[in-house]
Amino acid sequence: MSEFDGPGDVFLADCPARLAVEIIADKWAVVVLYGLSRGPRRHKDLIELIGGISKKVLTQTLRRLEHHGLVLRTAHAEAPPRVDYELTALGHTLIEPIAMLTRWAEENGAAIAQAQDRNHHGLGAGRQPY
Repeated sequence: MSEFDGPGDVFLADCPARLAVEIIADKWAVVVLYGLSRGPRRHKDLIELIGGISKKVLTQTLRRLEHHGLVLRTAHAEAPPRVDYELTALGHTLIEPIAMLTRWAEENGAAIAQAQDRNHHGLGAGRQPY
């Protein structure tokens, strides 16, 4: 019996842990969370920091993260209006796991690329698709 068997299975449909995995499985969610890890930022600053994300997708991601209690949106009554985004205490708890995943990707990225290259060039031929 493994740690994943039994009544505490975190991937059951009604398990809160599954929701957490679904939230951070979105590639932009992890990037945005990490982008906010060093303090509050404005929307335009996140666009510049992240690169490759559209304004629309960033807005959707921030709204989703806010809805789940990971990001706080603060609108300042100024002219022109200013809005800052920052991690909540709950959002901060994800930074270390994200850093661990980042380290894993850095350490294993070359091996993954090699496996993809082998499979792309037919060295994985004969295998049945999933």
